[in-house]
Amino acid sequence: MRMMVTVSIGAKAGNQAIKDGSLPRTMDTFIQQFKPEAAYFTTEGGDRTAIFVVSMADSSLMPAIAEPFFAALGASVDFRPVMNGDELRGGLQKLQH
Repeated sequence: MRMMVTVSIGAKAGNQAIKDGSLPRTMDTFIQQFKPEAAYFTTEGGDRTAIFVVSMADSSLMPAIAEPFFAALGASVDFRPVMNGDELRGGLQKLQH
């Protein structure tokens, strides 16, 4: 299943993570391990925010994805199932049958 993972890091924790190098290290490790099809970096609600689109075989991967962000960065992590355009068209076609 295609999943959008949003990682938000508060200013204080983010500042410390930049100083000690854990922010880029944690992001690089995640990207190397889970190979997201997309990775975006922005702000959301005033926090440093990363948005990743990953493929998850099942929900048991949620702890493996979230825990490093919790532990190293004090981040909040949200998971949302998402579709690309082809998947949306396929889902809509199933409604017509």
